[in-house]
Amino acid sequence: MEYLPIFIQIKRRPCLVVGGGPIAARKVALLRKAQADVTVVSPELCAELEQLKAEGLIQHQAREFDDTDLETCAVVIAATDQRPVNEHVSTLAKQLRLPVNVVDNPDLCSFIMPSIIDRSPVVIAVSTGGSSPVLARLIRTRLEGSIPAAYGRLAKLVEGFRDRVKAAFPNVESRRGFWEKILEGSVAELVFTGHENEAEEMLGKAIDQQSENPDMPGEVFLVGAGPGDPDLLTFRALRLMQQADVVVYDRLVSPSIMEMVRRDAEIVYVGKERDKHTMQQENINQLLVRLAKEGKRVLRLKGGDPFIFGRGGEEIEELAQEGIAFQVVPGITAANGCSSYAGIPLTHRDYAQSCVFVTGHLKDGSVDLNWKALAHEHQTVVFYMGLHGAPTLCKEMMAHGLPASTPVALVEQGTTPQQRVLIATLDTLLDVIDNEDIKPPTLIIVGEVVTLHDKLRWVEEHHANDIDGVFAYKNQ
Repeated sequence: MEYLPIFIQIKRRPCLVVGGGPIAARKVALLRKAQADVTVVSPELCAELEQLKAEGLIQHQAREFDDTDLETCAVVIAATDQRPVNEHVSTLAKQLRLPVNVVDNPDLCSFIMPSIIDRSPVVIAVSTGGSSPVLARLIRTRLEGSIPAAYGRLAKLVEGFRDRVKAAFPNVESRRGFWEKILEGSVAELVFTGHENEAEEMLGKAIDQQSENPDMPGEVFLVGAGPGDPDLLTFRALRLMQQADVVVYDRLVSPSIMEMVRRDAEIVYVGKERDKHTMQQENINQLLVRLAKEGKRVLRLKGGDPFIFGRGGEEIEELAQEGIAFQVVPGITAANGCSSYAGIPLTHRDYAQSCVFVTGHLKDGSVDLNWKALAHEHQTVVFYMGLHGAPTLCKEMMAHGLPASTPVALVEQGTTPQQRVLIATLDTLLDVIDNEDIKPPTLIIVGEVVTLHDKLRWVEEHHANDIDGVFAYKNQ
């Protein structure tokens, strides 16, 4: 290890920045975030620093650097474009045993500035020892997504209970076990979802139990897994996938997404296909209630978005009736994901001013829809689960006024490496389905926006060199 990672307290302490350009401005911003008293020495200032000076937020010495500038400093940063000046500042600061950083010159530094993830009071620093600041920033970016902004609020909540916990658990090991349970459980989730008063109350009750393994109530996470590509998962979805004790998932959740759930979680498959249900919906609802009442954190993972033809509303209705805590995490619905990956905008000022999402499979098994409302020009209609009802779809859309030449797109296994996009019209759609052996899950998009597919499709070219998956396209 080339450097010792430390955090320095510079609140209200004098810090010096030598240089007045944009890079110096970034360093000033960081020092000010740590509540330092900042003085900038430079003949001229960039616009950002001029603004800070005008607002009285920094001190400015409008001249070249002088050795006496270091006399009262706690930290020194050299950010000029003149190496001799930077070298002189570095040499003098080291002689005075002052921490000094010279931008982009690690050989002149006694300390380096890491990439920072700020969730104050939680602060995470990432460094490559000055060998590759860009790599440090990339690592920081990856970490950002797994560390919710609410971790700062969680840390502040915990801070207020440290003395009570120490009194209740004199043993270090028991304290550690208690905090692990709290920080990975319902208290943390309440903070993350904005229910800090409830979190404080729950934490207080857990301390009163004086158990290093306090009883935490079960909870259900209703999470949208998106249309298939794991890169489309939300940050919150990923976090909850790693916390769940039990995962209850559907057929439309892709294997690559299931690979991302907690390894030791219990896995329960409840997928449904047409006329083939692994578990009836009523039984799924009861299963979620039972697991939560056992004190388990249950991840109910559904393809797409749970509130768009996902029956998520039915499931949380029963949870609400039973008094089970739950949270809902939206996902990218198939219409958005598949149309985007197919290069078909669902609305466009020249083609469609409205868009309608429709299920092609009603609760009674019919396709008895409001065809009059659907069959409009300048409107895009997206049919979910529409393959079985495609004959009725074509017949009724044409019978209610749409031309037989109306463009139609079939997006099979959208957003996955197996994606296929086939273009047809209302009068050729059935032949394409038969000839190309189209299988679910397939989305059907009807409307003039489909004509933009050839011009706007981007996934094929974007993944041309992707050895992990080949995207196929056909135009009929």
